[in-house]
Amino acid sequence: MVQLSKSIRIIPMLVAAVTMAAAAAPVLAQVTPQVGQTPGTRSGSGLEQRNKAVVVAFYNAALNEKNADKALSYVGPYYKQHNPTAEDGREGLRKFIAWVVSDHPASHSEIEQIFGDGDYVLLNVQMVRFPGERGLAIGETFRLSQGKIVEHWDRIQAIPETAKNNNTMF
Repeated sequence: MVQLSKSIRIIPMLVAAVTMAAAAAPVLAQVTPQVGQTPGTRSGSGLEQRNKAVVVAFYNAALNEKNADKALSYVGPYYKQHNPTAEDGREGLRKFIAWVVSDHPASHSEIEQIFGDGDYVLLNVQMVRFPGERGLAIGETFRLSQGKIVEHWDRIQAIPETAKNNNTMF
């Protein structure tokens, strides 16, 4: 909740934040925590809320719907890729999505946590590529510029059968 300061200058910022939050509400409903949810999903500033909404919409379009055109609507004029198995650029992203469609068309990803810090959004994701598979734990980092995704990093780890602790990876 925004607390009003002594200065009247907060009002234009508050109006802008409320306007952006209202526009992002349908997507943010998927990632905004309820009482008892994981702390890492807390919403931040209006900019962070908007960026989270963009990344969630992009991620669902790219990895769950496997719709390159829709996914690219959330990407800026350039797209810098840090995953060594994927090409740079918008066409590189299109090729990656086509590979997902051909290699594991039934795959599905669940965003477990989402974190925002200015122009950076981090996701903690569970992906199941094939029916019956334990899946992958994926850490995704996106950088946005002017509300569009322009850079991406990821770390991918198989979910093991056993663990040396009773914690989950999510």
